[in-house]
Amino acid sequence: MRNLILGGARSGKSRLAEQLAIDSGLAVTYIATSEPLDGEMNDRVRLHRQRRPAHWELIEEPLALAAVLRAEALPGRCLLVDCLTLWLTNLLMLDDPKRLAAERDALLDCLEQLPGTIILVSNETGLGVVPMGELTRRYVDLAGWLHQSIAERCQRVVLTVAGLPLMLKGPAL
Repeated sequence: MRNLILGGARSGKSRLAEQLAIDSGLAVTYIATSEPLDGEMNDRVRLHRQRRPAHWELIEEPLALAAVLRAEALPGRCLLVDCLTLWLTNLLMLDDPKRLAAERDALLDCLEQLPGTIILVSNETGLGVVPMGELTRRYVDLAGWLHQSIAERCQRVVLTVAGLPLMLKGPAL
């Protein structure tokens, strides 16, 4: 089953995704897209690591997400990707629109064919005001379009607010 877990900062989306992975009873591979480039991000990564079971496999991939998903997805395995908006940011900061489009298209193209359980975590960025800066507006637009396309391809979509899951699509948790 393909799952998309959306939510704002500190909404509980990662914790919910981790619990879904545990509840699956499957072998879990955690795919981290973050590149901790400062102290605050290092702290966030450390908190995530402390919360995850030690026996989960970890793959750190900031750019080539579709390639990792295709290589790692197997029946009887759960892949947890945290998070799509960091991945999108990494691609956006390359300032290479062709690479960004190619990686996004590769993800969308492979998603429906992946075996096993897939859990994708992403920040919902479209609930606030329209940002003032061009780069920020572009990021919010790209994230919104990405979420719409991924939601179409997932059997379950959940919005997490204040640690509570709100079912948008698919079976209840």
